[in-house]
Amino acid sequence: MIPGAPEAFSRAVAELARLPGIGEKTAERLAFHLLSRPAAQSASLAAALSKLRERTRFCSVCHNLTEDELCAICADPARGEETVCVVEMPQDLQRLEAAVDYSGRYHVLGGCFAPLEGQFAEDLNLDSLARRARSGSVREIILALNPNTEGEATSELVARRLQGAGVSLTRLATGIPQGALIQWASRGSLQDAFSFRRPHEPWR
Repeated sequence: MIPGAPEAFSRAVAELARLPGIGEKTAERLAFHLLSRPAAQSASLAAALSKLRERTRFCSVCHNLTEDELCAICADPARGEETVCVVEMPQDLQRLEAAVDYSGRYHVLGGCFAPLEGQFAEDLNLDSLARRARSGSVREIILALNPNTEGEATSELVARRLQGAGVSLTRLATGIPQGALIQWASRGSLQDAFSFRRPHEPWR
């Protein structure tokens, strides 16, 4: 923190530094940038953040971002209910939707199973997924989770939770290298991974 900085500046830096991926130095640069721009830009940013909290919510079915009870995908009668693609975060859903020819539904877990990072099974949207799987209308659940340690652990957790649900459980196949993140994958990699998905096999 800059010694002798005004309280308002220091407070802004402290709040910015709380954002994921933003350290104190980056927070200071952002605060200086906001100060150097016209006041209208700061006001516009503040208004956008306020509306984000006021208007944005999670879909009551799939937990995607929405301003209504249902997101646009769940509200679309043309989307098939037989297939549900499970992702970790809404940004993964958006990336797949933009890159893959898929006409089914989604389910956002809201994170991954990572106990060492404080993310436990009860923090994920697993109960609602289990209810959907046992509703009778779902035939296949696609695990479109990141191919890293946390993603594998989450896949295993989902597989255990859905045992006996009577649905086919598949996962993304070739196309996304081990350790990569879906949101940074190329369009071609996502298309291959989605097209050549394979059955999920429990850890041995």
